[in-house]
Amino acid sequence: MKYTATDVLRGAIIYPLGDSIAALLLHEFSLERMLGMVAVGGLVYSLEIPAWFSYINKKYHGTQRTLMAMLYFNPLWIARHFLFIALFSGEISTANWSLLVIATKSFAINIPVAFVANYLIQNKVSLRLRFFSSAAFSALMSIYYAASRELFK
Repeated sequence: MKYTATDVLRGAIIYPLGDSIAALLLHEFSLERMLGMVAVGGLVYSLEIPAWFSYINKKYHGTQRTLMAMLYFNPLWIARHFLFIALFSGEISTANWSLLVIATKSFAINIPVAFVANYLIQNKVSLRLRFFSSAAFSALMSIYYAASRELFK
């Protein structure tokens, strides 16, 4: 799997869009945070997520694909996302093990919604559109994740 211009563009737009909405709702918006999320979405997520989806598309079917997608978007992934938020918000002092605890609670409560969404994305959407679909779902979830940082402190 390789970078594609389309995936880079999608990652650079969709992820920061969801995070920016969350930041605005929580009165935490900053240009630095948004630009950091543009970089992460375009440079990191746009490579690793399509690569994972391509891999599981070749190796698994049906519910197995769903479980493998959820394995990827696990509490460690969520905690890493929180770490990026802390870093780009200039709040690196908040980056500690509590982020993993919050991420685990956030993940556990979200399992029913994430299972259905990932099932549809992995089994009903073409591989070509999975990153876009997942990014759109993740943009919505970033609003939930941002709120969960406050709810599960």
